[in-house]
Amino acid sequence: MKRGKLIVVSAPSGSGKTTLVRALLSQRIPLTFSISATSRLPRGNEQNGKDYHFLSAADFKKKIKENAFVEFEEVYPDKFYGTLRSEVEEKVKAGQHIIFDVDVVGGLNIKNQFPDQTLALFIKAPSFKDLEKRLRSRSTESETLIDERLTKAKIELEYAPKFDRIIINDDLQRAEQEICQLVTAFLDQS
Repeated sequence: MKRGKLIVVSAPSGSGKTTLVRALLSQRIPLTFSISATSRLPRGNEQNGKDYHFLSAADFKKKIKENAFVEFEEVYPDKFYGTLRSEVEEKVKAGQHIIFDVDVVGGLNIKNQFPDQTLALFIKAPSFKDLEKRLRSRSTESETLIDERLTKAKIELEYAPKFDRIIINDDLQRAEQEICQLVTAFLDQS
């Protein structure tokens, strides 16, 4: 049986990566979603085991010590995100293609561990101003958290050239079409 491939979709918060991942998953592309673990609290209608594996910061740190993650990052103080090793190994062995909606550093860590079987895509808003506008329009976070996300976004944008492809999300329909074409072409390669 052929081993599965990995599709990494990363971006600064507010760039539209989750929207593009959902668009990919709605197509007839054989992808399985990798559910990330996080120590942050659920937002809105997010469900444990469906949107994220929600862990306390203490439990997350314990799993780090147990080497239970393929990648992880402390994105903000005591706010961890990571990909459980079990999420990847079982699916890849079964020949499933996995799509990851992960932060920028985590995406590069996956690409570095599985360079030949990973397509790493970086999603960018058309401008930093657009990114800020998107974050503020969510109305789900405090001004302090928005400022933290914007500061982090400036750093993350510097990593864009390390990804296989950069998709500018200035027109959602075009960006959806582009990401579908890139992923389909990658999965079709031997």
